[in-house]
Amino acid sequence: MKRGIVAYGAYLPYWRLARSSITAALATPAGRGTRAVASYDEDTTTMAVEAARIALAAAPEGVRPHEVVLATAAPAYLDKTNAVAVHDALGLARSAAAFDMNGSVRSGSAALRYAANATAPVLAVLSDIRTGLPGGADERDGGDAAAAFLFSSGSEVVAEPIAQASATSEFLDRWRLPGETTSHQWEERFGEHEYLPLAEEAIAATLEEAGVTAAEIDHFIVTGVHTRAVRAVQRSAAVPAGAPAKDLSAVVGNTGTAHQGLVLASVLDSAAPGALILTVSLADGAVATVLRVGEAILQYRQRRPAGGTVAAQVSAGRGELPYTTFLTWRDQLRREPPRRPEPAPPASPPAARHRAWKFSFAASRCGICGMRLVPPGRVCIGCGALGQMTQERLADVPGVVATFTADRLAFTPNPPMVVAVIDFDGGGRFRCELTDVGPDAVVIGTRVEMTFRKMSTSQTIHNYFWKARPVREEA
Repeated sequence: MKRGIVAYGAYLPYWRLARSSITAALATPAGRGTRAVASYDEDTTTMAVEAARIALAAAPEGVRPHEVVLATAAPAYLDKTNAVAVHDALGLARSAAAFDMNGSVRSGSAALRYAANATAPVLAVLSDIRTGLPGGADERDGGDAAAAFLFSSGSEVVAEPIAQASATSEFLDRWRLPGETTSHQWEERFGEHEYLPLAEEAIAATLEEAGVTAAEIDHFIVTGVHTRAVRAVQRSAAVPAGAPAKDLSAVVGNTGTAHQGLVLASVLDSAAPGALILTVSLADGAVATVLRVGEAILQYRQRRPAGGTVAAQVSAGRGELPYTTFLTWRDQLRREPPRRPEPAPPASPPAARHRAWKFSFAASRCGICGMRLVPPGRVCIGCGALGQMTQERLADVPGVVATFTADRLAFTPNPPMVVAVIDFDGGGRFRCELTDVGPDAVVIGTRVEMTFRKMSTSQTIHNYFWKARPVREEA
């Protein structure tokens, strides 16, 4: 039985920041292109949920994760396990474990390696939000994204790791102290000098283990937050001229922990069965993997959600985000808040009692008359039946805007707040906030889908719940 990737998905936020807007505001060279920007209501946890939903939507029938591993260099919480929120938002069984691998860019490689070498189905999710000081290289070149890979054994493997190798050495290249929001970096030539021999050592070892030569590689992926070292490794490898993959940094930026997963998902979107992929991740050393694309990739593409490819999400991004709004969302620019009371933080006991509603967005349906209740209830408002309800997950059910309004007085970091009444396919009506859209782009009848977001952060507590957004391919 082969073990490998049986489902995958990547998530790119809707918003893009044009690098030219940095130049216009600060008069500093910022280059061309755009970078992906997580919205004010997104963090590494919410993006991880979205990437995982895309992956699981096309997973083989009956294959569900027994474990979830979340890797990020920008966790929403410390002490608390962030992967548990991902677990509950996906509606996984209580018996499925959830663990974090946090704090470093290299944790992404650790999550993928753990999932590849486990025995049960494991969902590895890589998510990151990259930022830096205004006008700096990290702000300009960074990006925000998430990628998810479900590893399992069976005949429906879309990509099988056939060899892995790493080279590790301690050196101070990039670092960030606890509590800091931006990174420090040593002089670039030093990082290149350290990374290049480590990468060459890892590549040689994994090619030898796989029993292939560099000339047989069809797709070559090199990622890392040290741009100069990445380019040096790309030049030094003796792969065919067409093998190096586009790293997407020109259009979405370097997404740190998530970037190796994002580029791998992009390559898998178009790779032919039998193709060999060599991935190299540079972060405190080098990790190299050779994967062989399976025949199941063709059936997987047929099951994949519309608009779920990386290319489709790149094209769907909106590149009109003002630079001042970006700085506000990143807490780099303090602005006058709405003159309204701040949202109250959620209380732990009621949130725990209603976790199926809050995190999994589970409604209830009456077993007598068939009415769907949103939010869920014990008494049917249609026929009055008591205790005849069954739980029904609505997170993946689309709907339509029945009516909406733009609230210019509500407390929100991105006024005005667009609130809509949603009629779900199959029944059920719910009032919720819309995101990734302005009031001028919404009309009655707009098709929407649910997305896991951060409603607010108050008194150090993140309040996660679900919002609606226009269906991506129709946005």
